[in-house]
Amino acid sequence: MASNVNPTVRRRRLGQELRRLREQKGMTAEEVAERLLVSQSKISRLENGRRSISQRDVRDLCGVYEVADQRMVDSLMEMAKDSRQQGWWHAFGDVPYSVYIGLETDAASLRVYDPQVIPGLLQTRPYAEALITGALPETPSSDIENRVQVRLRRQERITALENPLRLWTVLDEAALRRVVGNKLLMREQLESLVEQSQLPHVTVQVIPFEMGAHPGLNGQYAILEFPDAADSSVVYIEGVTSDLYLEKAQDVQKYSVMYEHLRAQALNVDQSRQFIADLAKEYAH
Repeated sequence: MASNVNPTVRRRRLGQELRRLREQKGMTAEEVAERLLVSQSKISRLENGRRSISQRDVRDLCGVYEVADQRMVDSLMEMAKDSRQQGWWHAFGDVPYSVYIGLETDAASLRVYDPQVIPGLLQTRPYAEALITGALPETPSSDIENRVQVRLRRQERITALENPLRLWTVLDEAALRRVVGNKLLMREQLESLVEQSQLPHVTVQVIPFEMGAHPGLNGQYAILEFPDAADSSVVYIEGVTSDLYLEKAQDVQKYSVMYEHLRAQALNVDQSRQFIADLAKEYAH
């Protein structure tokens, strides 16, 4: 496993380049599929980075697009090879949201809104264990432990000394008042949240109940941005059986504007930290 290769990001960049070549050729995905005797959905999955791509696929597509520059073909073939390597998360078995983890691992910044629970990157181990156990009651304990380990490993992006993830979190008051595990566990979780909110690259804001209706009532989502300008931002919406990834500029823009409204309606940073600290004291009784 190559630690410096992120297969998710490689697939995504490769897919973007293949889409560019197709559009440059003036062909539709349907036309390409007919030429290669494959389904149109396969071409779409290759271009959006959701499917592993082989060097043979790249060779065939470059043939259809009549790519004359052999150096470009070689570069795309190498990207295909890298995209089939395993990321660090594969060591923990079948992780259902592995695509998201791959994106998060390479992201420069992450904006999260969560109305129900503390975001995974800011969870204590006991909170994560209790939350996953409660959310997945029929899951074997070994699988729960794997999920907890993955969550703790993801948190290394927050604690990294070099290039830590820039995290902005907006929480609904419900996420702070929902007793996951027990009151002692919640007190420790909220105290940890207060401590983490003081990191220079972590911002935590709270929307109190008294704020009433607000743009986040439709549910949880996250916006990931990347250091490389070639990588477009992604909106991630977690589902029960499948997740949604939005990459179109207009979709990302809509969620970004909604996030700005959430930030504006939430308590400011100092007020939020005090709000969380006061609630942690309530759990002490």
